[in-house]
Amino acid sequence: MASGDTKLSICSDALIMLGASPLSSFSEGTDSAQVCDRLYDDIYETVLAMYPWNFSYRKEQLARTTSTPVTEWKYEYQLPSSSIGSGVRALFTTTSTGARPVNEGWEILEDKLLTNFETVYVDFQFRPSEAVLPTYFIQLLKYWMAWHIAEPVTDQITKGDYYKTLAVGAPSENNRGGAFRQAAIINGQNQPNQVIEDFDLINVKTSSDTNKF
Repeated sequence: MASGDTKLSICSDALIMLGASPLSSFSEGTDSAQVCDRLYDDIYETVLAMYPWNFSYRKEQLARTTSTPVTEWKYEYQLPSSSIGSGVRALFTTTSTGARPVNEGWEILEDKLLTNFETVYVDFQFRPSEAVLPTYFIQLLKYWMAWHIAEPVTDQITKGDYYKTLAVGAPSENNRGGAFRQAAIINGQNQPNQVIEDFDLINVKTSSDTNKF
């Protein structure tokens, strides 16, 4: 279910977690407002890029450019301007039912995709509006914000360590525990197994594992 949150409400809730006052706006002139405004966008996109969240992917046919690649490839395609992270998650040459992604015969250089395929569709990650984010991801994002703003806002490293553990678990979990793990499990319930097997987080799809969290 969509949360209806905003950048301001997420930052305010992270501040409340730290025992600080919520924000009225990012232009209110407080240190908290400046810190949150400066760090939030990078933190949001970092959390998005850590996992193939199904709400952050869309499919699009790429437009071929008029340039001739100075490479071994015949064609050059412009990547979507809204893509973030690593860009392309999967490439297809058709939208026919049962089409499988093509794992070779193309490469990405800068913001272009190069290939010999005459038609290209890609699944790519973009940045959704906060208002449509599911509540499990919003909670993860609030923990992540609290972790990163704790020291500049409160001067207490221990608070940052506490929210880091809530966000990603113990050091032994390699940033794949805590709320991140729980969010990925919930998100993965709506994805086919082959989509998430690429991520070392997910040996958690079995019902017995899910019941542990």
